[in-house]
Amino acid sequence: MTTYAVPSTGGPLTLPPAALARAAELIAPALDAAVARLDPTLRGPVQHHLDGGGKRVRAALVLVSAAATGTPEEVGVPGAVAVELVHNYSLLHDDIIDGDHERRHRTTVWVEYGVGPAIVAGDALAGLALQVLLEEPTSERVRAAARLADANQAMIAGQASDMAFERRSTVTVAECLAMEEGKTGALVACATALGALLAGAPAATVGALEAYGAHLGIAFQAVDDLLGIWGEPALTGKPVGSDLLAGKKTLPVAMAMAAGGGGAEELQALLAGEMAEADVARATRLVEQCGARDEVVALADRHLAQALDALASVELAEGPRAELVAIARYVTARDR
Repeated sequence: MTTYAVPSTGGPLTLPPAALARAAELIAPALDAAVARLDPTLRGPVQHHLDGGGKRVRAALVLVSAAATGTPEEVGVPGAVAVELVHNYSLLHDDIIDGDHERRHRTTVWVEYGVGPAIVAGDALAGLALQVLLEEPTSERVRAAARLADANQAMIAGQASDMAFERRSTVTVAECLAMEEGKTGALVACATALGALLAGAPAATVGALEAYGAHLGIAFQAVDDLLGIWGEPALTGKPVGSDLLAGKKTLPVAMAMAAGGGGAEELQALLAGEMAEADVARATRLVEQCGARDEVVALADRHLAQALDALASVELAEGPRAELVAIARYVTARDR
């Protein structure tokens, strides 16, 4: 039987909640068994990627959401494995798209094995996720598989928008938010819905947990956008101002451009060309001077509050509810 340590909810947590370590341990055998089903030529690239670790935030959200409905966490394991497989396939493809050479302090799969094997390994994980859910086609698992398929399509659409934005000179804040709701929010919302769906929870409970995940996904991505400009390389594993260097139209950039004026025009011109280190530093100052950094922090805080309000709107088991609060505070309290 799982026991829950109820954390303080009075402020940001600096240590990972126990639920993340518990999720990693609980899903490990099922994840290993799933990977073992892959063609032998794919297991090397996939294992190379998975050996880099990861926080298992999405897996934890599935498991704790199941427990929040009064069901043992183990009921959520197939959903947790499936969500991790989808998340990791997206990372394999993202690394190719972004040209990243390192992830989690290891060479990326496309660098180690080649672009073709990395693409096919990602494809295999995407298909494997649905196989894991549907190997026992109960009504709960079928609904969970349909929900995951919808989230996957929304995530892909968000990624497509993100790529398209790089070719545009400006992006509105509304467009940027819509992109991030798909690219990041869709799978986080799916994770929290999956736990409740697999537990056979009432529609109102599923909806509240899904709303929690949707708002948490936006808050998480907003913080990630801040780290993409102001994050410490030692923590992020990327250069200072990496998103600006890549010409990404993230929330801080969209908000800076929405402010208008000479600063916005200069920023647009800088992002349109090849940037040197001095240009990145100048673009960073321009984004900050117009107040965009503070606006993004405020937006993240609003969505965090809305996520916690969603948890308060339905009856949930108290220990798991507190862990969902702890996870939300942890993933939005990274160095901003």
